[in-house]
Amino acid sequence: MGIFSGSDGDVGDELPHTGRTGLAPLARNRITTWLQVNGYAHFVDHEGDVGGLWRGRLFHFLLLGEQEEILQVRGQWNREAAIERLGEVLETCNTWNRERIWPKTYARVRDDGMICVVAEESVDLEPGVTDEQLSQLLHCGLSTGSMFFDTLDERFPDPVASAP
Repeated sequence: MGIFSGSDGDVGDELPHTGRTGLAPLARNRITTWLQVNGYAHFVDHEGDVGGLWRGRLFHFLLLGEQEEILQVRGQWNREAAIERLGEVLETCNTWNRERIWPKTYARVRDDGMICVVAEESVDLEPGVTDEQLSQLLHCGLSTGSMFFDTLDERFPDPVASAP
């Protein structure tokens, strides 16, 4: 099976190949094509950002940089934590970041005092990217982000939105 062949939507599947072998510029339509070919439901928001839900978690595929040459796959945990849990959440993020290269993980405290946990993978693709490389990066962002969120689910099976 190649990089762009059909998939049942499990981010652990091997992904398909289109036949393009040369470098091409990173472009939003290449991301949406990859999502469509793999059968992943997705959306494009009012700012043109691409996103979707994987295992109930929101992921965005962002193009950053002056020429939109940086790919960022950013996922958000589908749960929030109470501010009283910040130390535990930060410990989990820091341990992950020490032991693994991807994704970078962090917690943000929202204006309402709840904690949002994020996982992101960013790659500078200024020279261009093949379809196979792009597929690997998108797959990596989704799968490693999902692995981190699974770790959070295991670490915090309790109602983490409540104070301990």
